[in-house]
Amino acid sequence: MANNSTNRKAILVTPEVCIGCRACQVACKSWNELPGIKTKNNGTYQNPPDLATAAYNIIKYSEVPSQDNPVRWLFVSRRCMHCEDAGCMKICPAPGALYRTKEGAVAFDRDKCVACKLCVNACPFDVPRYDAEGKVTKCHLCFDRIGEGMLPACVKTCPTGALRYGDRDELISTARAEGFGTIYGEKDLGGLGSIYAFKEEPNLYGMKENPTIPSSVIFWHTYLKPLSLIGLGGVVAAAAIHYMAVGPHKDEEV
Repeated sequence: MANNSTNRKAILVTPEVCIGCRACQVACKSWNELPGIKTKNNGTYQNPPDLATAAYNIIKYSEVPSQDNPVRWLFVSRRCMHCEDAGCMKICPAPGALYRTKEGAVAFDRDKCVACKLCVNACPFDVPRYDAEGKVTKCHLCFDRIGEGMLPACVKTCPTGALRYGDRDELISTARAEGFGTIYGEKDLGGLGSIYAFKEEPNLYGMKENPTIPSSVIFWHTYLKPLSLIGLGGVVAAAAIHYMAVGPHKDEEV
């Protein structure tokens, strides 16, 4: 579902300004009452190692080549991208489980989630996670805060301005005026709600070039989902869901 509102909001992420303090991670956990995650040292300062049911956003630590300094760190905020053309919403068979807020964020209603996990395969950025009860979790852009006129928790606590929230078009104009050559997410997938101001190529920051929705999601959205919603072709739709989420059935070798 497209968001044609002129009120579309976004978060602008500027890795060059981030100091890797992870205050945004703590603020997100605090606001959403997320528990701690037991981790171990895997030879990196990044912690936790990836997004999780109790980690809606993380700071990705990347050591990259540099001619001027012995070590150059890039700290990149990893989170839901709140795509305008959202694969997770396209493929979700449960009405209202994933929905668009008036500000343009992709939020979720765990009570309506049917635990099919199709959104995991549909997301080009590997964002959705499922909790112990089989319910979807991810960054929802603090829809409960922004709906009351407050900043997202991560933005509110960021000490350097590496995270900024506001009118999407204005944020893009600001990034350009500040001299950033690449605005990642400006047009990708209809325009992302998490946009990034880069000085160099996106792959240096660990970001996908030209992200796309898997073709299986397009097929489901175009042909099978309408049948399932009107009660026709239920067996075919269910089989397709199982195939895309689990894969083909294989007999165990004796």
